[in-house]
Amino acid sequence: MRVLVVEDEQYMARVLEIGLRREAFAVDVVHDGAAALEQLTVYDYDAVVLDRDLPEVHGDEVCRRIVAMDLGCRILMLTAAGRLGDKVEGLGLGADDYLAKPFDFPELVARLRALHRRSPVAHSPVLTCADVTFDTHRRRVTRAGTEIRLTPKELSVLELLMRADGGVLSAEYLLDKAWDMHADPFTNAVRLVVHTLRKKLGEPQLVHTAIGAGYYLGTE
Repeated sequence: MRVLVVEDEQYMARVLEIGLRREAFAVDVVHDGAAALEQLTVYDYDAVVLDRDLPEVHGDEVCRRIVAMDLGCRILMLTAAGRLGDKVEGLGLGADDYLAKPFDFPELVARLRALHRRSPVAHSPVLTCADVTFDTHRRRVTRAGTEIRLTPKELSVLELLMRADGGVLSAEYLLDKAWDMHADPFTNAVRLVVHTLRKKLGEPQLVHTAIGAGYYLGTE
């Protein structure tokens, strides 16, 4: 998942950014509502973690505009107000979920993954290709029953390739979905991650290159 975190409290924003990246999310962070709306016109996000009490443009208005723009991304609203009436109001604005501060980080991650599974395109939590199984909830990959240790970025790229179901994904698409806005568009990071992913998955090879087009998963 590529996630936009909109949080004006710098420390909280940093904690969310670090934690989500460790869970193999691609994360961008902004600190006010106006910057959030600008980001959403440039990048394609799967989810927005949206603080409600934001400067520049209030979180409620950001939520309304996301819904009005029909961007297809899920909204998880964060707020210090945890009363039932506040939750009902937040969900009424169009948020898909609502989490009161303080919260346990594993719950935030679980809620984001649950929202992803409920997106317009169904996302199964367990993916398979040949003898490779990827439990996206536990972030666990096995091949023929043997666990394979992958980095968060390798997990992200593998999940995208497995969800493509044999379709070719360009390096640009993988960069957009698995890296953040600071990624150099001319970087060879995608090629390097694909290379290490091939080695770790072992033989017979599953990750293939479509020359001039990108990468795909298959049992050729």
